[in-house]
Amino acid sequence: MNVLPLRSPSLQAGLTRLPMLSAALAACLLVSACAEQVSPPREVASQTPRVTYKYKGDRELMAANDKAVTFCSQYHAVPHTADIEDSQNGGKEVTFDCIASVPAVAATVPPTTVGSNLAYPYRSDQELLDASRNADAYCLNNGSQRAAATFVTNLDGTRTVTFQCVP
Repeated sequence: MNVLPLRSPSLQAGLTRLPMLSAALAACLLVSACAEQVSPPREVASQTPRVTYKYKGDRELMAANDKAVTFCSQYHAVPHTADIEDSQNGGKEVTFDCIASVPAVAATVPPTTVGSNLAYPYRSDQELLDASRNADAYCLNNGSQRAAATFVTNLDGTRTVTFQCVP
């Protein structure tokens, strides 16, 4: 029995095209290797939004606090006092960091309540800001909003701020 090698015209044509197909495949691989690699973004740095205000006196500090509330609300956050410093012009600067909002809780320092007024003694600007936040929390927990603040300097050098909750 004689076995003759098979010679197919289509096999021979395919073999002659093999170098061209290999070159085309190599070109595709080279182009894809040079393409930009896509990966998900990763956080490399983050900063808490912050705002600084210049002020003179208690009333301007309270106004700065109110502005910080507005500023931080765009980030769904509340202001937290980061720093209070003396400025060059005789006033002061207060810096607030915007911290993620948390539900209002009961006041941490119970105020002296006179009717619907909440009175807090304070010695420093930080204590005034803390009193303001406590009054806000107290009023919100009792279904009201804080209204105007009044300031009194006591004979012993301390100061007192009085907030009024209104419906």
